[in-house]
Amino acid sequence: MIHQPSSHSSRLALVVGLIAIGIGTVAGFIAGVQPRYLLLALVAVPICVYFITRFEQAILGLLIIRTCLDPFSGQQIPAAYAVGMDALTLLYVLVMLLRGRRVQTDGFWWFFAGWVMLQGLWVILIPLGGVGLHWFLPESIREWMRLFSWLMVYLLVMQLKDRIPPEKMILTLFLALVIPVTVALMQMFVPFLLPSFLVDGSGGELGGMPVEGPSRIKGTIGHPNGFATLLLMFIALTCWQLGHARYRQLWIAILGLLACCFVSTKALTGLTMLATFVFVLVVPKLSLLNLIGGAIFFALIIGLFANSDFGRQRLDSLANTPLLNPQIDISRAILMSNGDNNSFNWRLAQWNLLMNYVFPESPFFGYGLGLSIQAAGNGYLPHNDYVRALIEGGIVGFVTYIGFFVAIGIRLIQLIRSAPPRSAQRDLCFILLAVMFSMLTGMLSDNIWSHTTLFFYFFTVLAIAGWNWNEMPSTNTKGSYS
Repeated sequence: MIHQPSSHSSRLALVVGLIAIGIGTVAGFIAGVQPRYLLLALVAVPICVYFITRFEQAILGLLIIRTCLDPFSGQQIPAAYAVGMDALTLLYVLVMLLRGRRVQTDGFWWFFAGWVMLQGLWVILIPLGGVGLHWFLPESIREWMRLFSWLMVYLLVMQLKDRIPPEKMILTLFLALVIPVTVALMQMFVPFLLPSFLVDGSGGELGGMPVEGPSRIKGTIGHPNGFATLLLMFIALTCWQLGHARYRQLWIAILGLLACCFVSTKALTGLTMLATFVFVLVVPKLSLLNLIGGAIFFALIIGLFANSDFGRQRLDSLANTPLLNPQIDISRAILMSNGDNNSFNWRLAQWNLLMNYVFPESPFFGYGLGLSIQAAGNGYLPHNDYVRALIEGGIVGFVTYIGFFVAIGIRLIQLIRSAPPRSAQRDLCFILLAVMFSMLTGMLSDNIWSHTTLFFYFFTVLAIAGWNWNEMPSTNTKGSYS
């Protein structure tokens, strides 16, 4: 008897054949243009095989290694990682559709996808002359690809829904901190053992420009401020673990370790974000125990921050700004920014430049996605993500930017209302809501939108928060926050 091949087998064979033809064509082109890139293409083949045959382990590995890539930005490794992850995700979706299998999504993912596609409008407007700058298309494409990679991370994590318990998934994410925190501790205590590119020998950015000062740790993240926001994300997850996981003493120790590293980044914006996070976390369920615990934790952070000379200098610098000195108005602060090396006064000058001289030239559609540096003309980001949204997208882009965070808030509130009271899922959504408000606060005076690693893990956890927690065996047994 002759067996006819099944339709699924035929489709799969067709996909394999098309992929083989595509790989052969691309390999031939690469070999002719840049032979050394052919080696990278050949390495991608076993990675694809591993991704398909060991799907769950491959995704977990991709999520864990993201924190280790920033030191190799000069070699374009983070960009290659993002492109490779996007390609693997799309390949997986294509195979699943051709095999007639379901691709896991949720309502927020479809909104997210529509929003990312909408951001592509500002890329298209550049060659059409519809925005303020017409000759920086590659930079704008790179920014759009960065947003697209967050969408793909969300989609990729959704494919593990009903395969891995959500608590176990979040616990696994903590492995992503092992190398960054280890490097951070070495930067604090034995920096001479590290290569130069992992040691930040300056005080970071003051007034938008590098200045000399005591070393600030950055782990394996490109800048101390970026490391601070990543640590804040995991401090939040540690607080969640404290409310639900076993071995509370272990999680208290982890919280102390992360707090120590957080303080050593010497990031003022990070302190503001932490204060917002604690406030949002404590106020909705105001009790004496929660209030005391939150106050003690934040007081310890402030105390450790002010214990160093550099920390005291950063805090003292606020006295020479309109924030704490009523005798200094904004105009005077802008004039003082030329020589006082005060980061806040410099920010006022930068915002004045962008809002009073740059924005009016292209108010409706801005200057193009990711082009705020080019629009400013001085080589620096706005250090205010709301100003950045206005400059890059104009009024229209600003509305979509704010709408995106409103949608995230609505999504989290929906999950909070649908989750059982005092459940791990409900508390995780509440933790994410507090993190989101802390990010919105940090965006008032820093470039939080540029912290790719922070949003990588934020959208990872947001996808997990939308899983069917009640259908998976829970590993949590403790109390709750909300």
